[in-house]
Amino acid sequence: MTIDFTDRIAIVTGAGGGLGRAYALELARRGAKVVVNDLGASRDGTGHSDAALQVVQEIEVAGGIAMSNGGSVTEYDQMVEMVSKAKEAWGGVHILINNAGILRDKSFAKMEPVDFDLVVKVHLSGSANCTKAVWETMREQNYGRVLMTASSTGLYGNFGQANYGAAKLGLAGLTKTLYLEGAKNNIRVNTLAPVAGTRMTADIFPEQAFAAFAPENVVPAALYLVSEEAPSNAIIGAGAGVYHAAYVTMTPGALLPPDQRTPEGIAAAWSRITDRSGEIVPQSGAEQSMVIMSKLQGS
Repeated sequence: MTIDFTDRIAIVTGAGGGLGRAYALELARRGAKVVVNDLGASRDGTGHSDAALQVVQEIEVAGGIAMSNGGSVTEYDQMVEMVSKAKEAWGGVHILINNAGILRDKSFAKMEPVDFDLVVKVHLSGSANCTKAVWETMREQNYGRVLMTASSTGLYGNFGQANYGAAKLGLAGLTKTLYLEGAKNNIRVNTLAPVAGTRMTADIFPEQAFAAFAPENVVPAALYLVSEEAPSNAIIGAGAGVYHAAYVTMTPGALLPPDQRTPEGIAAAWSRITDRSGEIVPQSGAEQSMVIMSKLQGS
């Protein structure tokens, strides 16, 4: 099976370099018309550049079709305008890859509230802004593919990245509601947790590892997750040619009698509460209540 994006219109945010650039180039190579969005800021979110235009030129030299956009994902009106221009030029928007992001790493003890707020605003609110800007179009055309960019920091934690981790796990949570709300209109929403050597991670990876974790090794997972046959509500990790799935699971739990519903009772039952035998992967929040009800009914 060949995955083809001919006649699809895609928006990739933060596409002036790194992962976003790699996504945009491959989408265009496979036939998509691509909006290359990038504010052009540095890793901490300051400054501007013509990075998006340079990627558009790369696409056009290779025979593809693209337009640049310098809007900020933190400004909803600018995202609405970006979508409007794509629709005016090409007739719709079928794919959105929310990739834009910044880093302001510090231990939580040293982190200023402004640094926490801005990282959450760019990653989480920015992705919500972009998705909201395309959502009604995708509903109307009964087709949409949205990809959120999470991180192992959000899923599992990482020292010095409280702001980044909070935003990234928030994106996984956003996916889990939007996949439910988009299902009836054939809108599939997924989460990608990439590990890649980019300007965001240039001072983290050793030189040899930096080369192994080239952005191009993440692209296959990203493009599959926005393809016509994509799943929905998946959390996929990708890096250096290794691809894996992550899940939010829930144990069967333990029903405590009334006289044991105390902090001491929780401590005594801790091994039963956390026993992963028979754990499930809920597909909606309602399943927590269903598990509780089944325990109460003795099943």
